[in-house]
Amino acid sequence: MTTALFRDDAYLRTCEAEVVGVNERGGIVLDRTVYYAMGGGQPGDNGHLELEDGSRIEIATTVYDDDRTSIVHVPAEGQSLPPAGTKLIAHIDWERRYRLMRMHTALHLLSVALPYPVTGGQIGDPEGRLDFDMGAETIDKDALTEKLNALASNDHEVTTEWITDEELDANPGLVKTMSVKPPRGSGRVRLVRIGGDIDLQPCGGTHVSRTSEIGRLELGKIEKKGKQNRRVRIRLAD
Repeated sequence: MTTALFRDDAYLRTCEAEVVGVNERGGIVLDRTVYYAMGGGQPGDNGHLELEDGSRIEIATTVYDDDRTSIVHVPAEGQSLPPAGTKLIAHIDWERRYRLMRMHTALHLLSVALPYPVTGGQIGDPEGRLDFDMGAETIDKDALTEKLNALASNDHEVTTEWITDEELDANPGLVKTMSVKPPRGSGRVRLVRIGGDIDLQPCGGTHVSRTSEIGRLELGKIEKKGKQNRRVRIRLAD
């Protein structure tokens, strides 16, 4: 099992760690990590591992192993693999991660501005998107952009809390995303709250601590995806 430090502090950029082993596909498993593993529509982190002699192993992406408890750091092509027991320092590409954090939080705000069931989504840099089951409803682009930026600029606090699986089962309305199930398996589920009552939903991803960190948002392309679904794209203006 890998201790996922990013769950408690998304702003950690480095950590000391030890190699537990290398899996059958050549991925490096550490005892602890600041790397977010791909899931919930958010890409895995990249960066590098710094060895004691100063050499580096470039990491292309990060995923979960089949057991969903170990986090696998996938090296870029041509990298050497360290043996178990190797001590190192893990570094993430912070600039990319921070932009993904801003976008992920912005997409939570988009689900507030458009209060329809979410059928899919993808966090990207500099653009992300959500798909909504909204039937024949139309979207006023100017009004939506204004509402999104008002939510972001109001500097709402973003916090996390935990509930049990049973508490989530008793409150199914907390789950907005129809296509992505809340991360389960440990007996408890992580919730992300924006403001006192702006938004509350299960999420295992990384977020900024205040909505004002998102910056200005722009509305991208809006597409019809079937009779019911609308795909709405947003961008970080910078």
